[in-house]
Amino acid sequence: MQEDDEDIEFISKTQRKAEADAKQMVGKKLIDLTKAQIEKLNLDESLHDAVLEAKRLTSNGAIRRQLQYIGKLMRNTEIAPIEEQLARWEGKHDQENARFHTLERWRDRLIDDAGKSKSDVLQAFVDEYPNAEIQRLRTLSRNAQKEQSANKPPKSSRELFKLLREIAEDQPQADTN
Repeated sequence: MQEDDEDIEFISKTQRKAEADAKQMVGKKLIDLTKAQIEKLNLDESLHDAVLEAKRLTSNGAIRRQLQYIGKLMRNTEIAPIEEQLARWEGKHDQENARFHTLERWRDRLIDDAGKSKSDVLQAFVDEYPNAEIQRLRTLSRNAQKEQSANKPPKSSRELFKLLREIAEDQPQADTN
């Protein structure tokens, strides 16, 4: 009888509460996902329905109660695979943001350097992305600089960014840092 008592691991009420809160937080993240992402997670039917119901609710009290219900359902669910998938999606989002900011910096540098006869920034961009259309980049950079100095809407600046994004997507193996 004493052997059985040693095999049982004691879990304090505080620890159980912390685990329940963690599962409820994962449930809150589930509510913020798109319906397509929720479908990809292969959740239990009751959990799946509860998450979709929570997305539908608008009252703060109702959402809070639904979150508690989701947390209760998640006590019987293995959340490690869910957390791993959420982390992958968040990581991809962070990578996309970093890539976007890198392209913005390239655009700003190209516009700032547009008036010079020999552009070191343009050459650096072409070195990193050999498939770039130099003449189109040069033209859009100059036009964007003229628009900036005349306080006109940034039409060419937007076109330049779009072109930079297309070039970067055509060559994904390039390091965009």
